[in-house]
Amino acid sequence: MGTQLDTLLDEAPMTKKHWRVWLLAATGIMLDGFDFFIIGVASPLIAEDLGASPQQIGLVSAAAIVGAIFGAFGLGRLTDRIGRKLAFRLDLGLFVVFALLSGMAWSIPSLIAFRFILGIGVGADYPISAAYIAEIAPARHRVRLLVGAFSFQAVGQVLGALVGLAILIVSDSVSSWRYMLAFGAVPAVLIILLRRGVPESPKWLAAQGEHEEAAEVASMFVGHKVDVALIEADTEGAAETAGSYRELFQGGLRRLTILTTIPWFLMDIATYGIGVFTPVIIATLAIQGDGSTVSDAISSTEGAVFIDLFLIVGFAVALVLITRFRHTNMQIAGFLAMGVGLLTLAFSTTFPEDSMKSLVLVFAGFIVFNICMNAGPNSTTFLLPAEVFPTRVRATGHGLATAAGKTGAAVGVFFFPILEADLGLGVLLPLIAGGCVLAAIVTAVARIGVVASDGVFAGQSPP
Repeated sequence: MGTQLDTLLDEAPMTKKHWRVWLLAATGIMLDGFDFFIIGVASPLIAEDLGASPQQIGLVSAAAIVGAIFGAFGLGRLTDRIGRKLAFRLDLGLFVVFALLSGMAWSIPSLIAFRFILGIGVGADYPISAAYIAEIAPARHRVRLLVGAFSFQAVGQVLGALVGLAILIVSDSVSSWRYMLAFGAVPAVLIILLRRGVPESPKWLAAQGEHEEAAEVASMFVGHKVDVALIEADTEGAAETAGSYRELFQGGLRRLTILTTIPWFLMDIATYGIGVFTPVIIATLAIQGDGSTVSDAISSTEGAVFIDLFLIVGFAVALVLITRFRHTNMQIAGFLAMGVGLLTLAFSTTFPEDSMKSLVLVFAGFIVFNICMNAGPNSTTFLLPAEVFPTRVRATGHGLATAAGKTGAAVGVFFFPILEADLGLGVLLPLIAGGCVLAAIVTAVARIGVVASDGVFAGQSPP
């Protein structure tokens, strides 16, 4: 059951303060999308410039994602201990320093190390941002604001494609990957500066027994003075300590943990395996330059820019549908449609690479995959942990779910170039499609009996 503070925040009008917190959370997620795509553009250049093998390129591509596992898992838990405000301001500092160092890497091992630490900052931003938005947004806008924030991942991907393409055209050199990786520090610095002065979550403050500060911050968001006595009455004898990861596997939280982790793990195998290597797939199946590494990278990246625009279309569809349909229904339908898109890509391999049928099937498969992924599970897997876990373990639960997703991403990114070389896309893509079907089945079974968390999504339709 919600408290009086919950009711005040739920019924508050949207203010500039709400929009500022939302935008700064969204732009942090944008950096993940940027880095996620830029390494796909850079990897063929890194391979030639540093003489990297497919296994080494897999490690380079997966390093930041593996770092994100540790960032989400460790700092998600820390966020429930130290608060959203402090964590919100610190995590991107790692991104700035190690984006710059990545651009100066002198070897494959140094590049892997720098990108691993960069990923810690990226991974931390997911649970921090999700918990923050869920706890300050008015109820009627909450779901759309969460999905809208996550949609900035697609904005980052398109930005990464455009930056990568611009650097390729200007530099026309295999060493241009250095500028691509270092460029990520530019938006990160701007976001850090803008995050100064962001207030703490009033729900988190109240849960820690910080009644006066909770009332002060709540007043900023609701537009009128909130009496300290109201919050004291809400939390009398009920100050909460941060939950533990062990607790997520006990009692009623166990099913929530299954629902929020396994589908995200399986989805990110496909999302990152296909997404990071979109230029490589396009170059293999449909579009090639004159045979040089830079020319092929420019040609395939131009195709990827067009395809990635449909990622934004998918999020736009999600924003329209997310308040109309049960979220797990959208997740199940999206997973099945992703499988159809991947099978369409696989079918394109049965035609000659330079044929019109192959070109049409490649672009059709990517468009279906990108739209349905973001209209479905790529939105809902981010939303569900914030929706179903209570405040005390919200960032912890979201951190674990994010870590599970990033583990799947690391699996997809590391093994994709290896299995593509060994099996070919005609075999690999149907295997990934099978993972999407399995994710739909797990979602359908694990959602039984799940209800929205108290005080944040309570009273809304089942997730």
